[in-house]
Amino acid sequence: MDIAKEVTDELIFSIKHILEMLIEEENVRTFAFGSKSDFNSLCCSIVTELKSQYPIIERVCLTCKSEDCCLEKDRERQEATISRVLKREVHLHGFERELEFKTKHKAGKASYVERNRAMIDMSDFCMFYYNPNYKPPKPNSYSEQPKSGTALAFKYAQQKKKHIINMFPS
Repeated sequence: MDIAKEVTDELIFSIKHILEMLIEEENVRTFAFGSKSDFNSLCCSIVTELKSQYPIIERVCLTCKSEDCCLEKDRERQEATISRVLKREVHLHGFERELEFKTKHKAGKASYVERNRAMIDMSDFCMFYYNPNYKPPKPNSYSEQPKSGTALAFKYAQQKKKHIINMFPS
């Protein structure tokens, strides 16, 4: 799902408000992120902005075996290098730590499912942008309807009885 078309000032304000409440009232200090999701990037940007107000919070990235993340200590250097190569300004999300989930190097082509489960397992609160009516596009008319990664993660969080925060407007 392309959330970029659905990002509003109201959504950003709501996410920021909820994150501040989690930090102040629930004592949340670690925020886990995956990759390749517009909603993930939006939340990471907001948490990064909140770091100046709450320096105790930590951004942790869980990557699949074919992914990499940028640690904050290396961010400026990597941005400069990539910007030079691409001949345009590039901004990367910086993280304080990268965590490898235990099946990272054994996971198959849908390793993001196992990565999402690892993030859910380590979390008390799970924030989603989940539209229950969304169906990913079919690759061709002969193939099965693919499953939404967000739907799989949402259902897993429900099974694990996590505190679910769904930012999709109902």
